Amino acid sequence: MTAPRTPGSAPHWNRRDFPDAAREALAAQPPRDDLFHHSQTRKNVRHATDVIQAKRNAVVAELPEWQSLRAAGAAIRAHTLEHLDHYLVQFEANCTRHGGHVHWASDAAEARRLVLQILAPHAPREVIKIKTMTSEEIALNACLEEHGIHPVETDLAELIVQMGADRPSHFVVPALHKSRGQIRDIFAREMHRPDLTDSPQQLAAAARTYLRQKFLSTRVAISGANFLLADTGGVAIVESEGNGRMCLTLPEVLVSIVGIEKVLPRFQDLEVFLQTLPRSATGERMNPYNSIWSGTPVGDGPKEFHVILLDNGRSPILADPESRQTLRCIRCAACLNACPVYHQTGGHAYESVYAGPIGAILTPQLHSMHDAQSLPYASSLCGACYEVCPVQINIPEVLIHLRGKVVEQQQSTLAGSLSLWNIAMKSAAHLMKDGSRLNAAVHLAQTAQKVLVSRNGFIEWLPGMLGGWTKTRDLPALPAESFRDWWRRTRSAHPSAPASSESARD
Repeated sequence: MTAPRTPGSAPHWNRRDFPDAAREALAAQPPRDDLFHHSQTRKNVRHATDVIQAKRNAVVAELPEWQSLRAAGAAIRAHTLEHLDHYLVQFEANCTRHGGHVHWASDAAEARRLVLQILAPHAPREVIKIKTMTSEEIALNACLEEHGIHPVETDLAELIVQMGADRPSHFVVPALHKSRGQIRDIFAREMHRPDLTDSPQQLAAAARTYLRQKFLSTRVAISGANFLLADTGGVAIVESEGNGRMCLTLPEVLVSIVGIEKVLPRFQDLEVFLQTLPRSATGERMNPYNSIWSGTPVGDGPKEFHVILLDNGRSPILADPESRQTLRCIRCAACLNACPVYHQTGGHAYESVYAGPIGAILTPQLHSMHDAQSLPYASSLCGACYEVCPVQINIPEVLIHLRGKVVEQQQSTLAGSLSLWNIAMKSAAHLMKDGSRLNAAVHLAQTAQKVLVSRNGFIEWLPGMLGGWTKTRDLPALPAESFRDWWRRTRSAHPSAPASSESARD
């Protein structure tokens, strides 16, 4: 679990810095004075997240003990991470005792190799998949295709994304950026159903007919998991469509790829998470389908069952006390639905398997802070994500911690230490360490701003790197008299006025 991991052992998800990708996402918006129109994708994202957030707020309000449940969930996850080695070994022993096979993968490449090794004796031409964010994390679909195995996503939204040659934009609702008309076009083309309308009933029926044949004819399934249960060796999946139940029971071979952080100590711990997860994820009081299986019981479920425990950068996160809380995440996506940045850009701008606020802290760490360094800055630090998180991950706190790491890495290189941004920050630090230097800088700025202040008293344009601020907002001009100058003037006029030593200090 603590095997060293080299940078790049995971797929390179983040191809562009977040600001560049976000600008592209926002460029589709009409002129700013037309506030009633948005690009179709952004409109779909904002509508879907608003609906989910409203449902979530309603069902959470029904529970007077909600904050106690959040605290309990956070405590369980924190305790588990503190003793993760113990509970993973316990899970392995109990799962093996029930006929399962447990494998350990230190990185994405090893996980893909294990999957191919397990599938080789069965020579499948197709596999069906359910709850597989971990498979996206290790780029499994492309690997399977390269080896002549076609993966079929069975979650409705994942199927839409796969058939549309698209990328997921959300954890729970991966196709929320698609409209009914777009989904109809995809199904009509890929399922050869030109007769389809954009009626939700027709689209759901078409997907059901298409997937039923896959469920009945495919011998191998690949899944992820919501939780691992150490005391029983069980693997738990919660879902709303029933496709998970089909994937877990009909195939002869089941391979589950699960992050090492997903383990829970006891079956009883599900009491907390089966209340908080559905409410946070979809605004439901309970998921319609809750499946737990252990090993290979005779006459029920798969005849061969494998669990691949995936590290892939999680151990270094576990070793960092400041960042460890990142691994509490139960992938409910409540932080995405509440995030004002995600509302504007959608999930694709993060260019990562994990989008939104949790993706902004998880993705860079899975890359050992060598890639996706712009993501910790993809936040206004408003704290909405922390307020809705069912396991109390203080995402703003971790974001600030990671920003510090990014700065340290950049300053460790010659190019980074000589960058305009670094020079500007060091200059600002130098000025602010001394009151007289700061005062002189303020007086200089008061003089320099005279050519920039507009008639309304605001600065609407700044040169160079400072222009990033005025591209989207106006800057109030510095007052003619600073507080320090006012203080000196009033103190000299009333020398007997009391003053604390701290207030009078320069």
